[in-house]
Amino acid sequence: MTRSLAGAIQASLASLYALDELPPVDDFVRIAAPGAREEVVVREGEDDVEVAVVLPEEALRPSGGEVELDVLCQIVEGVSHFVVLAERIRTELPTTELELELQAEIDKFMLLSAASPAPLELHARLYERVSYVHAEDSERGHRYRTANRLAARACARLCPCRARRAPWLRRFFRAGQEEKIRMALAA
Repeated sequence: MTRSLAGAIQASLASLYALDELPPVDDFVRIAAPGAREEVVVREGEDDVEVAVVLPEEALRPSGGEVELDVLCQIVEGVSHFVVLAERIRTELPTTELELELQAEIDKFMLLSAASPAPLELHARLYERVSYVHAEDSERGHRYRTANRLAARACARLCPCRARRAPWLRRFFRAGQEEKIRMALAA
């Protein structure tokens, strides 16, 4: 059976973080309108949580083909958010929007650098040569910039040391917001 790109990304993240079985992300994917960006919509009820992962159409295509970097990053980000949310719901732990963004920034680098012949160039592309949709002084703008800055620091330190990545990443994934920030600053 051929996996979708989103499903392949979910499998990679589940393996990286040694996670128990998660619901398949493909069941939650909705295709974004042309020109729209990735978005994860969460609605909490009294007894349940509804999640929709809005992604570019390439997310449901079979994995293995060429995908533009920005589109691939959006898909990784949305799947990362889904994986964190699903695991936090399963373990009955809270999460924050900053945690979701920081985890996604780390996940983008970890997944993409595994196949990159130039991880330092990828690092610069993901963390230095970026533009933001939201103004710097807005809540979202501040959150995205903070997540980017913290992930840049952590990934720069992890980049040359592959041997210490897996234990650090698994601990980071399971950490709460304060510990994630401490770990990123100390990396």
